[in-house]
Amino acid sequence: MSLNFDVRPNPHPRSAHERAAILANPGFGTRFTDHMAVATWTVADGWHDSAVVPYAPFQLDPAAAILHYAQGVFEGLKAYRHPDGSIWLFRAEENARRFQRSAQRLGLPELPVEAFMESLHQLVSADHAWVPDPDGGEASLYLRPFMFASEAFLGVRASHHVTYSLIASPAGAYFASGVKPVDIWISTRYSRAGAGGTGAAKCGGNYASSLLAQEEAAQNGCAQVLFADAGRHEFVEELGGMNICFVRGDELVTPALTGSILEGVTRSSILMLAAKQGLRAVERPVGLAELLEGIGDRSISEVFACGTAAVITPISGFADESGRTYRVAGGEVGEHTSALRQSLLDLQFGRAEDVEGWLTRVR
Repeated sequence: MSLNFDVRPNPHPRSAHERAAILANPGFGTRFTDHMAVATWTVADGWHDSAVVPYAPFQLDPAAAILHYAQGVFEGLKAYRHPDGSIWLFRAEENARRFQRSAQRLGLPELPVEAFMESLHQLVSADHAWVPDPDGGEASLYLRPFMFASEAFLGVRASHHVTYSLIASPAGAYFASGVKPVDIWISTRYSRAGAGGTGAAKCGGNYASSLLAQEEAAQNGCAQVLFADAGRHEFVEELGGMNICFVRGDELVTPALTGSILEGVTRSSILMLAAKQGLRAVERPVGLAELLEGIGDRSISEVFACGTAAVITPISGFADESGRTYRVAGGEVGEHTSALRQSLLDLQFGRAEDVEGWLTRVR
């Protein structure tokens, strides 16, 4: 059965004045558009009841499985307004396929790629006025598809009733005052995910398990956490919500996907763009000692994190529980880091030719 996501207009949308005030200072993830997409899945009927409806709270039974067993997954991507006013998605099919992989790992039904894409098209079309004009900057409409177990049942099994939804939030530039390198806390006390776990799935539990380490990072003056492998803490994995890359000579190196690292769409895109910057993309195991020694002897000249929200975040240094700090080169934004970031943004915002066919037009 196909899902059409027919639009049921919000009878009380925000006025143009209210919307303009929000778009003037959107922040990130705090204000939402007038509509949301929804669909339901049951064992008996599969996917059904799909529509774009007025944005509103969900009503959940206290016994809803998501509240007890965290059976839920999500995605994150953006809609971009191009200079001619058209609106585009970037590699959204990759998000759709990762959403399916995450759902499969959490015992949830897979939403067809076509249905995922249709929900994006219909919601962005309905709320197209909420897609900011970047005016040469980085403002966009952040899209959050998610799925959760909505059956009221306390037995430990996969839910027989599941809700899919898609909400949208205008987002300004992640770095409002310009791109600035950040310091990273190396956690050897906590782990984000382990072998056989849910590290490769985009699920809330992975983020929940990172929050205590994130607090520890903040207490030590760092912006984010770098997690090593669970158990021995010998190999670099990823940050709490971003992948990590570094430049060593003519190589752009990132930890190989092991099943405990999220396969980032931004990560994948950067690896494919590396050759245009004269870099050879390398995916392999990266020892924590190798990273820190390379920073120390300056054979590693640049380190950055990458993800949907900030695109690329330059890393200026690391700190750990021993009290040591490790400063990357001069602590400034590296040449390759800056060029890769700009190259990706130019593609997303239509300022460069889409030779890879990564963009999908919405309207």
